[in-house]
Amino acid sequence: MRPQNEAELAELVAGAEGPLRIRGGGTRDIGPAVEGVALQTEGLGGVRLHEPGALTLVVGAGTPVAEVEQVLAAEGQRLAFEPMDHRALLGTQGRPTIGGVVAANVSGPRRVQVGACRDFLLGVRFVDGMGRVVRNGGRVMKNVTGYDLVKLLAGSRGTLGVLTELSFKVLAIPETEVTLVARGLDPVTGVAALSTALGSPYDVTGAAHLATGDESRTQVRIEGLAGAVAYRSGRLAGLLPGFEPVEGAASAALWAEVRDVTPFAGRAGAVWRLSVRPSDGPGVSAALAEAGLDHAAIFDWGGGLVWLLVEGEDSEDGAMGDAGAGAIRTALAGIGGHATLVRASAALRAAVPVFQPEAPAVALLSRGLRQKFDPRGILNPGLMG
Repeated sequence: MRPQNEAELAELVAGAEGPLRIRGGGTRDIGPAVEGVALQTEGLGGVRLHEPGALTLVVGAGTPVAEVEQVLAAEGQRLAFEPMDHRALLGTQGRPTIGGVVAANVSGPRRVQVGACRDFLLGVRFVDGMGRVVRNGGRVMKNVTGYDLVKLLAGSRGTLGVLTELSFKVLAIPETEVTLVARGLDPVTGVAALSTALGSPYDVTGAAHLATGDESRTQVRIEGLAGAVAYRSGRLAGLLPGFEPVEGAASAALWAEVRDVTPFAGRAGAVWRLSVRPSDGPGVSAALAEAGLDHAAIFDWGGGLVWLLVEGEDSEDGAMGDAGAGAIRTALAGIGGHATLVRASAALRAAVPVFQPEAPAVALLSRGLRQKFDPRGILNPGLMG
C-alpha cells in the first residue's frame, strides 16, 4: 500500500481489515517485528512551504531527510536537533524520511543545548486509526487546549497515527565550529570534564566521551560566529587542560561519529541506548562491568545518553542470552533511568522488551491514548506494548 496523498491514505486506513505496518524509508528497524500489511509513506513527500525569514518549514512526512537538509542549506539553515542516521549502525538500506525522524523523535548531540526533535515541531497532520485526518499546531509555536498532539506524535512510532505533514522551526547554520578534544581519559574524568564545559558560560553545543576501543576520546563543541567561537573556545580550553582544538570539517566529522554511533557500526553485538542523569552514566557503566557485562560505551549529552555495545547475544551453551537486558535494567532501576534495545537479532527483540517497561500508571495512560486514536488497534500493533 503506497498512498500518494493524505486523502488516499485516509481512505486506505479507514478501509483496512487488519493490522498495518507503517513504514517510511525503512532505515530504523527497531523493536519487535510488526505483523500486518505494509503501508509505505514515501509518496507523502514534498516541501510544502519554506519561509526562511520566519525560520519555518512545512514538509510532507515522506520527504527524505537529505532533501529537507538540501532545501534548508540553500538558505543557510538546518534542522538544529541534528537527527541521527541509523543506517550504518543497523545495517539498513533506504533513505531516512522526515516523518520517520518525528515518529521516533530522533535527535542528535546538539540536543544537550537546543532540545529534541519534538521541541522544534510546530504542527502535525496525521491520519488516525479510524482514517480521520487530524491537525494540531501550526506554523507558529502556541499552546493548545486538550491533547498536545505535536508532542504526543513525536516518539509514538506510528502507534497513534500515520504522519502526513509536519511544520518545523529551523535555525541558521553557524559560521564556524570548533571541537576541543582530549584522549585517554577514563569515563569518570571524561564526564567530569563534560560537566565543567556544560556548566561554563561558553554555550557548548555538544559534549561526548567515547570509550569504544584502546583509546578514549572526550570532545566538546562550540559553534557560532568566527570571532565569538575563537574567544569562547580559547576561554574554555583554559578550563580543560589537555584539550586541543579541531576545526571545520574535521570537527564536523567527529560529531557525525557520535550522532550516528558509527564506532559500533559493523561490530558484532547488541546496542543499547540508555537515558540517565549525566552524573550517573559512568557509574552505570562501571556497575555493569563489575557484574561481568563486557561492553564499549559512548557517553553523549554530557553523559546523560549512554550507548552500549554488548558483544555476544548467546550464552556459552548455545542458548539465547538477553544481551545484558537483566543487568542493564537492574542497574537503572534505582536511579530512574531507562534503556532501549536499538540493535539486536529479530529473535532477541521478540524475547526481550525492546522499550523500557512502563510503570503501571503510565502503561494505563498509554493504552488509553492508543484506544483513543486507534480503537481498532491496527497501527503498528505490538510495537510498543
